[in-house]
Amino acid sequence: MRFKIRIIFSIFIFLGAMMKAQNSIQTLEIKDAQIPIIFEYSNLVPTGFIRLSFIGGGSIHDEQNIGLASLGAKLLNEGTKTLGVIHFSEELDKRAINLSAYQGIDTLNIQLNFLKEKQADALKLLSNLLTDPNLTQNTLDKIKQESINKLLAKENDFDYLANNGLSKLLFDGTPLAQIPTKESIQAITLEDIKEYLSKNLTLSRLVVVLGGDMDEHLTMQALRPILAQLKLGEKSDTPHYEANNANTTATLYKQTQQAYIYFGSPFDLTDLKTESYKAKILGFVLGSSGFGSRLMEEVRVKRGLAYSAYMKIHTSKIINYASGYLQTKLESKNEAIDIVRQVIANFVQNGITQEELDSAKQFLLGSQPLLSETISQRLDRKFSDYYLGLPLDFSSQQLEQIKAIKLEEINNYIKSHTELNDLSFSILTAPDNQDNHSPKKTFDSIQTKE
Repeated sequence: MRFKIRIIFSIFIFLGAMMKAQNSIQTLEIKDAQIPIIFEYSNLVPTGFIRLSFIGGGSIHDEQNIGLASLGAKLLNEGTKTLGVIHFSEELDKRAINLSAYQGIDTLNIQLNFLKEKQADALKLLSNLLTDPNLTQNTLDKIKQESINKLLAKENDFDYLANNGLSKLLFDGTPLAQIPTKESIQAITLEDIKEYLSKNLTLSRLVVVLGGDMDEHLTMQALRPILAQLKLGEKSDTPHYEANNANTTATLYKQTQQAYIYFGSPFDLTDLKTESYKAKILGFVLGSSGFGSRLMEEVRVKRGLAYSAYMKIHTSKIINYASGYLQTKLESKNEAIDIVRQVIANFVQNGITQEELDSAKQFLLGSQPLLSETISQRLDRKFSDYYLGLPLDFSSQQLEQIKAIKLEEINNYIKSHTELNDLSFSILTAPDNQDNHSPKKTFDSIQTKE
């Protein structure tokens, strides 16, 4: 019996050590660069996942070349100069390998998915792409035209236009307000793309995320000579921006049967580790929980002004802010805007009820397993936590924080965020709806939750 207990105890120690190892950062040293490695082992499916994330390659670093990061990532999806996009794609397809590049706000990413038995082939094709991207004028002309065509197609995408308008209101004077145009895309040259890739595909900016049915150390050994082909380069600084609190409204007129209303405000957050779970509860009750949220209840359920009304709190390294949207009848536009203002003011003034807190806890705690079903989801979360300067197991820590929070604590937090009332509105409406917005109303029509 004692022997069995020792075995069971040893197994738990081993599993604990494995979990600890998978929630720790390893490093791979190449050319004096200490490259962070985020790894998780899983043999549920015989596949592998590798992503190279280069911090500094995102759209906020476009500067005067608006759209440069997007074009740079798209060019990496055009195969190699030697094979061209068609033959390179054929090499991927016949081995069931997926190799794609995309840019985020702050990162340029190259992602590789493959069957376990094709890992060597996948790494070879990755190496080819890194050393011989399809940097030709014909390729650039092709992806520029495709990008321009997509922009032209969005000229009648009213959600897109209204959302861009909100970005310009909230982030005026920052790269977050810069929207690519036909002219900015046309102005980007092949030399600009070459300089962008040379600057960003470097060891100093690299974070490697990998996992699946693979041996971590053998995979890192196989990656070493591939990554050694990259330059050392220089690290990139990640900027931080504050959302504007100007309480401004911008209106765009189009031939439309509905009014598209996008709105947002600053959200002051000092420490992600100690505050983000409170912000998550705040946003859930106010506007991101669908039916049952304050906004949905007042805008749709009680008044039938919109099919959906939504508001979310965004917390990140670069910007913290709140944003929401709704669509309504042209003649209901002013009423809907007034209700949004009233709901938010009432929410900040009075906080939430115990019932709302219990509901938020139940959903947020219960939905966590659904957000971690696949290895790619778990690795994405770990990279995000690493990028934000948080522990790799922060999601688990956050669940404990949500479990423990009391009503008084969350309400004190909500009441401290009066900046949520500094709302800016981006409205797209019909030309014959050019009326002045009515002054702000009192909050008597919104019942305080007891």
